[in-house]
Amino acid sequence: MMLKLDKVNRGPHLSTLVASSISREIAQGRLKPGDQLPTEQALAQTFGVSRNVVREAIARLRSEGRIWSQQGRGAFVADAQNTTVLTIDHDSLQEADAFKNLFEIRGILEVEIAGIAAQRRTDADIDAMKEALATMAAAPYGSVTWLKTDLEFHRTVASATQNSYMAPFLMFASERVRDSILASGHQQRSDDLASITLGEHQSILDAIAAGDVDGARRAMTEHLAGAARRVGLPAATVDPDGADDHFEKES
Repeated sequence: MMLKLDKVNRGPHLSTLVASSISREIAQGRLKPGDQLPTEQALAQTFGVSRNVVREAIARLRSEGRIWSQQGRGAFVADAQNTTVLTIDHDSLQEADAFKNLFEIRGILEVEIAGIAAQRRTDADIDAMKEALATMAAAPYGSVTWLKTDLEFHRTVASATQNSYMAPFLMFASERVRDSILASGHQQRSDDLASITLGEHQSILDAIAAGDVDGARRAMTEHLAGAARRVGLPAATVDPDGADDHFEKES
């Protein structure tokens, strides 16, 4: 088989780039269902990365249902028609409309999640949110650690709904938003933005802790609208009517 695999640019998420490149070969038919992937060593040499990076990429593709592995034999391309796993290719998120659409889905989920969390949160949930927020505050704004902890805060909010499906659905969308931000370098960096973003998270936490359902939804809407602006998207991506107008209509 003739594959079009090239070395990947250095970055914080090499495994994502490797997985994306292999996914592209599958999507374009150069890797077909049943085909065996090259060995870890061969892929590492082709992409110019370590074998650990290749293993992470293979694990991701396996979790997405794109490939399957058999010990002692290697990794094989799965039949896409037989998988029920939802996948979003990394390359597609470099398109402006795709990234905006995914951010919009995240907004729809998170606003309602915040409201439900305000109704159902426990003391342990609030403690977990406080811990995530404190860790984020200690990290450099816009760094990999910051974005990872930001995701953790939102995961704790989703967990506070006491619905075991909520966090996995949210994290699927949010992790791909994070990967796209890291790959594109869209995240702005400044002390002012760090303070603003932390303040938005604190408002979400305060409303949830107070059991204020509408306040939690409003705080999450305002945060996501701000987050959209910070990565170059219009605030209307998550708040088409404006946060205040939206809640005035409901009251």
